[in-house]
Amino acid sequence: MTYEAQKYAVKQLRHVTYLSIFVNILILIPLKFIIGYLTGSLSLLADGIHSVSDMVTDFMVLLGLYFGSKGPDQNHHYGHGKLETLAAAGISFFLLAVGLAMIHYAAHDIVKGTVKHPSNIVLATGIISIFIKEGVYRVTRAVAIKYHCPAALANAWHDRANAFSSLAVVLGVIGLKLGFDHGDQIAAIAVGVMITLVSIKIIGDCIAEFTEQAVDEATIEQIRGLIEAEDQIHSWHHLRTRAIGREIFVDLHIVVDPKLDVSTAHFISQRLETSLRNRLTRPVNIVIQVEPDTPEFKKGHLHRL
Repeated sequence: MTYEAQKYAVKQLRHVTYLSIFVNILILIPLKFIIGYLTGSLSLLADGIHSVSDMVTDFMVLLGLYFGSKGPDQNHHYGHGKLETLAAAGISFFLLAVGLAMIHYAAHDIVKGTVKHPSNIVLATGIISIFIKEGVYRVTRAVAIKYHCPAALANAWHDRANAFSSLAVVLGVIGLKLGFDHGDQIAAIAVGVMITLVSIKIIGDCIAEFTEQAVDEATIEQIRGLIEAEDQIHSWHHLRTRAIGREIFVDLHIVVDPKLDVSTAHFISQRLETSLRNRLTRPVNIVIQVEPDTPEFKKGHLHRL
């Protein structure tokens, strides 16, 4: 991915986050709180609080993108990409707390024997919220996956969690209309479990990145294919990868004809770097060591292995 492509990716990620903020501030939060207050619907008020938490994570994503997209400096030679991962982890822990809280309060309501009364306006508000937040989720998820942004992907799941919390409101009202006293609470518990599982999965992905896990196998296979496409590279070894935020770090050794001069060998490694940067869909930082294809060097290489 070229520098211009990286700038464009950050721009697109910011745009989908601004979309979520716009939807929450101008539509969902006022609508849920006003209708919830007028009808006395605690579930809708809780859904409104969930939308507020959604907006908080939107700002966390923007901060992560701002700091994470900054280049290397004197104190951070590998850039600031892990700040994006840290933002994703923060959002996920926030999401985990929301899921557990939904389970706790819904179960508490059942134990208390609380029965809510159905309201058509609450039902309509929940349905509107589902369609809006599901739309924001799909747009945000597509952009997050395209540009490999863990923070934006975590935020997309928060959007979907918000849609499902609105679904709980809708199912609760329908359940009450059908005479099921605890329909709202049961739906809320199911949604809380889903949110909890999703947040744990994202936290696991963040931990894997912090522990220097290699990138996914599909990306590694693509890197191998690009290396092997260079006909002047006799062989290669010690391929290592890791992810820092949206950026991939690649280290490898390539073996070339020992008769080549330094300039030509350097040109081969530069051509490979250019190929990797242009063909991979993520920003890539590459370190290539050039080695001569000689029997003596091969013996030393085998000894090191």
